Amino acid sequence: MQYEMSNDREAVRMSRDHDLPDIPGRRTVLKGAALAAGALAVTPGLAQAAPARATAPKPHPEKRPEATPYVNPLVLQRADPHITRHTDGRYYFTATVPEYDRIVLRRARTLNGLSTAAESVIWRAHATGPMGAHIWAPELHRIGGKWYIYFASAPAEDVWAIRIWVLENASPDPFKGTWVERGQIRTAWETFSLDATTFQHRGTRYLVWAQHEPGMDNNTALWISEMANPWTLTGPQVRLSTPEYDWECVGYKVNEGPYVLKRNGRIFLTYSASATDWHYCVGLLTADDHADLLDARSWTKSPVPVFTSDDTTRQYGPGHNCFTVAEDGRTDVLVYHARQYKEITGDPLHDPNRHTRIQKLGWKPDGTPDFGVPVADTVREGA
Repeated sequence: MQYEMSNDREAVRMSRDHDLPDIPGRRTVLKGAALAAGALAVTPGLAQAAPARATAPKPHPEKRPEATPYVNPLVLQRADPHITRHTDGRYYFTATVPEYDRIVLRRARTLNGLSTAAESVIWRAHATGPMGAHIWAPELHRIGGKWYIYFASAPAEDVWAIRIWVLENASPDPFKGTWVERGQIRTAWETFSLDATTFQHRGTRYLVWAQHEPGMDNNTALWISEMANPWTLTGPQVRLSTPEYDWECVGYKVNEGPYVLKRNGRIFLTYSASATDWHYCVGLLTADDHADLLDARSWTKSPVPVFTSDDTTRQYGPGHNCFTVAEDGRTDVLVYHARQYKEITGDPLHDPNRHTRIQKLGWKPDGTPDFGVPVADTVREGA
């Protein structure tokens, strides 16, 4: 796979106040963050009527076959997972690898198929300079007829100076063509930033990401901005959430890993909080889909986490989630990572066993998502 540096990055205005307070030590900030549809719906057929007789039953819809149960873990040792279903009907998967040195991609016709799908390395970290270390949390998006990957990385010589970067591929097939390095997304400050996601709403494209704000007593907060193009921000950059509740501040004060789901006249924005041990959990922001998304007052924050560790199913630290849709084109699916044990020896950043998991996302009568609990591991035949 080829990749090259683009020299035509558009200019973007940003604040560079070198007199701002120093950010927290790189180790502290990083651990806070790193320990820290195109498918058609299926139409049920009709059963054949019985031969005409006085007691003949009326025609009735056939019972839809139950979906194949999901395999969990879906992909071993793949954290910060991102799964998208493209208009070709296939699922595309990428995630953080334990070595933090490359971006990988899989695809399959079914969600379970991703478990055994071939994995391709589409880009590798540079040996020196920018994009040389801590390749984290890639997301694959199709925008304007091209593929884009948003990811976090740091210079090889300053591994905690993490920023957000973008790759672009004009090929219809993301496994082919050339991945062009569009460069760093410039935000208001040159501070620790990561976990970018993008979505479009009412004709406007937005970026949401996690970043440390100078002078704030936190590791990372959540920010939103409009985009001029897939690698350039425009207009104000608005803080949507900062760690404030106890469950957001265990070990580290972290809001990170945002992702958007639009349903039922609302925009749901999930995020992850606290250090990435068993305290890691998912929070939720909600806005009306007619609201001004750049007004922080449009967003309501859940005072309690919506998805947490579960001793019964033995899944710990669930988080950095995204959403996709099931093979029926209608059922929402929650994608996330978790560990299978509570206690971690040493630095969680060096523990590779955050596995990708998936499960059906439920909905409450009031139209809000019902996350449930992390499901137990699949019982394998012969186990």
